[in-house]
Amino acid sequence: EVQLVESGGGLVQPGGSLRLSCATSGFTFSSKALSWVRQAPGSGLEWVSSINSRGDMTNYLDSVKGRFTISRDNAKSTLYLQMNSLKPEDTAVYYCEKEGTKGQGTLVTVSS
Repeated sequence: EVQLVESGGGLVQPGGSLRLSCATSGFTFSSKALSWVRQAPGSGLEWVSSINSRGDMTNYLDSVKGRFTISRDNAKSTLYLQMNSLKPEDTAVYYCEKEGTKGQGTLVTVSS
């Protein structure tokens, strides 16, 4: 059974940083591309970033380019999202995603 468990969310002031983690199991982590998606209050799901299986190709939503960094540790079967210079509009539940399967999410709130 595929399991994706996100963590690392919380309340942070504008301009602050958070590092999200997604611990996985139930599949061959090193062979799969993975993504982070988010859902802001009252909005639909929004793709944020993706990384290929080797970790040497990444893509980002324009609004997070230069502020967010996706990475992975294939030895630990864990996906990360480093988020810097956070803005109130980054407030959302963040999910890691593998081929349409998501975890329970972790809430990020950016507010002063």
